Amino acid sequence: MSFYQETTLAGYARAAVHLKSRMVDYSRTRFAQQYLKAYLDAAFEETVATTTPKVLAAVDKLAHQPWQLGDPYVLAPEMTAIVAAAAEALDLTGDLIPDDIAPSDSGVLFLPEPIYHRGTHGQVASIGAVTWAKMHNIGTGSTDWWITGWADRNDPLDPSAARLRAQYEQDAQLAADFGPYVLASSARIPVGRSVEARCDLTAVDDDDIEWEPAPDGRFCIDESTVRVNAVAAIAYAFWAIQAQPLATVSAPPLDRAARRRAQRDKVVHLTRVVMLRRRKPVTDRNTGEAKWHYRVRFFVKGHWRHLSDADGRRYRIWVHKHIKGPDGAPLLLGDAVSILAR
Repeated sequence: MSFYQETTLAGYARAAVHLKSRMVDYSRTRFAQQYLKAYLDAAFEETVATTTPKVLAAVDKLAHQPWQLGDPYVLAPEMTAIVAAAAEALDLTGDLIPDDIAPSDSGVLFLPEPIYHRGTHGQVASIGAVTWAKMHNIGTGSTDWWITGWADRNDPLDPSAARLRAQYEQDAQLAADFGPYVLASSARIPVGRSVEARCDLTAVDDDDIEWEPAPDGRFCIDESTVRVNAVAAIAYAFWAIQAQPLATVSAPPLDRAARRRAQRDKVVHLTRVVMLRRRKPVTDRNTGEAKWHYRVRFFVKGHWRHLSDADGRRYRIWVHKHIKGPDGAPLLLGDAVSILAR
């Protein structure tokens, strides 16, 4: 069972529970621990810290426990491009991230339509699921959001999944060892401390890199150009947008079989599907005298808007790409905007 066969809200909830249960089973295997260690060794160049049992146990908990205890969310395909655009435009440098920015302390976000990202070495991989959890540093008393990106191993368009399937042909046991999602990336966002600029970007020689193309028609975030690590940017964009009027959240019912499986596996199973809210056409307000009005319609690029709450705390909302101007006016496709002023 996967999101490829489901198109209804109830089907999304059923698939989310099924996939969470399978990932819980996978996380308990010896292979999952070995793969996690190999991932950390590759990501951090086999530093001493990543090889200690204490650190491995802590990261194992942060990466795998949300599959069982985290609240499940499903991002409806119509919202994927919005979240991807918001993630690509995000810059958290210097921001103070509150500890209540996420809808839950631990969660899993499923993306039935994956967002792709291209690493600094040119390879493309899907982000089919994102997990998050709070990481508390006992020594310093600090807290971080630990965010993990997972590639859908069955994605027919994902080049990384194709490479993995090629390995199955050499070692058939791998197909049984892996879960439905494969650990592909991770990032941290500090809580209550200033976010530092990315330090993992290094100059690369394009002549030495074979840049892999992204699947046609799909959104791909280039890790070499964004200000925030792709998986962290996707998580933050989802956290912010799901709380805005732009989105609507539905909690579809779960059928008896799926509910019994979730209870048997002790999996948190109240799934919320985040969808695009259907907005009514904007009409002109009749209150007050108009100072000016547009004579054409034009596109407004999606962007983050910074605001402050009643207590003076700054936060941001995503303003989605939209068409501005009166109904029936000519649609301007260039960069100039005509305004009739009184």
